[in-house]
Amino acid sequence: MINFLLRRFVRDSDRVEDPEVRGRYGVFSGVVGIVLNLCLFAAKAAAGWLTASIAIVADAFNNLSDAGSSVVTLVGFKMACAPSDSEHPFGHGRIEYVSGLAVSMAILLVGLELARGSIAKILRPEAVSFSAVSVVILLLSIAVKLWMCWFNRSLGSRLDSTAMKATAMDSLTDAVATSAVVLGIAVSYFAKINIDGWIGMLVALFILYTGWTTARDSLSPLLGQAPDAAFVRQIEETVLAHDEVSGVHDLIVHDYGPGRRIISLHAEMPCNADILTMHDAVDVIELELRHKFGCDVTIHMDPVAVDHGEIGALRERVEEMVRGIDPSISIHDFRMVNGVTHTNLIFDVTVPHRFRLSDAQVAQRVREGVQAIDSKYFAVIRVEQAFI
Repeated sequence: MINFLLRRFVRDSDRVEDPEVRGRYGVFSGVVGIVLNLCLFAAKAAAGWLTASIAIVADAFNNLSDAGSSVVTLVGFKMACAPSDSEHPFGHGRIEYVSGLAVSMAILLVGLELARGSIAKILRPEAVSFSAVSVVILLLSIAVKLWMCWFNRSLGSRLDSTAMKATAMDSLTDAVATSAVVLGIAVSYFAKINIDGWIGMLVALFILYTGWTTARDSLSPLLGQAPDAAFVRQIEETVLAHDEVSGVHDLIVHDYGPGRRIISLHAEMPCNADILTMHDAVDVIELELRHKFGCDVTIHMDPVAVDHGEIGALRERVEEMVRGIDPSISIHDFRMVNGVTHTNLIFDVTVPHRFRLSDAQVAQRVREGVQAIDSKYFAVIRVEQAFI
């Protein structure tokens, strides 16, 4: 069914990396969300008025906030697909994340207001009347929300969109919240226990939790979150598949919005090869990465001695020594400069974030380890943290 709807309403739906196509997905998802959530709000508001239930009214306003969220998402996707300009040379893709953050703020405000109303109902409970029509409306709304969850999750998986995946989770949370409302009505009717205010509070807490998780997921890419591990692995495998490259390091992925990523990396290549040949190989790799991942790519060529037996064997010993300090530490850009009185081993040391040792402690341990290999060796190192 999803494929039929996409073919009918989203032109070129298979080109999910195209910002314009993403914009069409956003409009389609937004319109569906607005229409369905407004219908649910109207139906639940009527049911809440018939039963005087704060829980049903809370659930109704939750759907109204969802409709407002769909409007913001729709506008955000449209703005995000705008082309780059002189003031924003990398495009406007991050507006998609900003719109998700705005949605989360609206959700949090609705949750706080409904929590306030529920507390009033708990302190001053009022009788709730039973209505079969209201129960039917709530059961139908659960089915609609479950379909919306499946719908947005499918679109989110196609686009790898945090905004749509968050919307899917929001719909699932709504279905659970409405189920709680139905449970509260049943308990009030059959057990003669008024828990309407408590159920309203439960719904409000669900809304607040959804707002918090949506804000967290939207804020993280704005702050510069680490790229997906599978994506990093694909980049490394693509680069290392070329015979000219013996190693990859300092890989950085800049995210300027979905479909607008910039990659930079260092590729280790033989120092004794023709520089024009190696430069041509780098150009070929950059073109392949652009075509494969739809990203802008810059590769820095690092010359390394690949056929020097002494350097290769020494590098292996240093790598083994460094792993002895901690298996998570790695080295790159290994070079050896011979002198009259001593030999410098020059390389970079990469440690994970929030490592148990400070950079100074790591440097000291590595220098001592190099000296332990042979007293003539001196380590000239730089300690850095990985960007991936």
